[in-house]
Amino acid sequence: MLPNVFVIFLIVFALVYRMAPKEQKRKPTTKKIDKMEDQIMSEPRHNMVSYLDSEDKLAEFNEITKFLCESRINEAITHKTPVYKTLIKAFWDSENVIEVDGKEVMRRKVNNLDVDVSVEILNNVLQLRDDPDAPYSVPIMCQRGYLLRMKCVDDILGGQINKAWLRSGYDMANNDLVGLMVALVLNKPFNISKYIFANMKENLGRTGVGGSKFWMYPRFLQMIMNVQHPNLPKIDNDVLKIDVMFEHSLKIFRGVAAKRYKESTPHRKMFGALANTAYITPDNDKWRHDDNQSDN
Repeated sequence: MLPNVFVIFLIVFALVYRMAPKEQKRKPTTKKIDKMEDQIMSEPRHNMVSYLDSEDKLAEFNEITKFLCESRINEAITHKTPVYKTLIKAFWDSENVIEVDGKEVMRRKVNNLDVDVSVEILNNVLQLRDDPDAPYSVPIMCQRGYLLRMKCVDDILGGQINKAWLRSGYDMANNDLVGLMVALVLNKPFNISKYIFANMKENLGRTGVGGSKFWMYPRFLQMIMNVQHPNLPKIDNDVLKIDVMFEHSLKIFRGVAAKRYKESTPHRKMFGALANTAYITPDNDKWRHDDNQSDN
């Protein structure tokens, strides 16, 4: 089971990857003089497109790929579209957050056209089927119980989980990000659109190269632009590199997990919505039902 659980961490983190929190110090990096702005402001592995093995080439991942294919995040993690650097840069270079009908909207100018992003727009374009009244957080004790249940080896008592354990970065995953993963597996109410929108608003206060904002969620933004302005001019040589997972990616993850973790006897089993998409979330923010027979 562990390689499979390892993969869901990677896929979910690829979906909602965000820059390190302000208080988290980043490791020093060596910056090349000839490094382009788009290489500094974004990375191909951010918001990468997931590979769900539709041809069943890797049978050991069938349970996890089936779960993700049926999940409400399927469109968000698998939709492929060319992403254009100039358009993404233009969006983050403008700074208008307005109120429309009592709701916050990020209205940005791209090629002199308004591009609107709101919780509702994210929900519709990414087909997330969010409950508008759902929170975008999961209580910390529920998170810790879940991490214990899936045999997480990182320091779960800390305020954040180190992404190095997940091989998806060297910075830390905040509680809301871990909460999203917990919510997906335990079928807990969680408004993913609100989470993404909150991250985008926070990004407005960040500065990078030449005062630019980090280019967060470039694929999601391109999807929104494609819906709102289908005829928006695009340049072929302006495409931003976005990594796409493939069969070999899962083989690498499987190899890393096999070296790092030892399977228990008897083998651990899938739980929650991973094992049953109709799984009913435990009451009172618990991470397991009282009559559950798995390890206490």
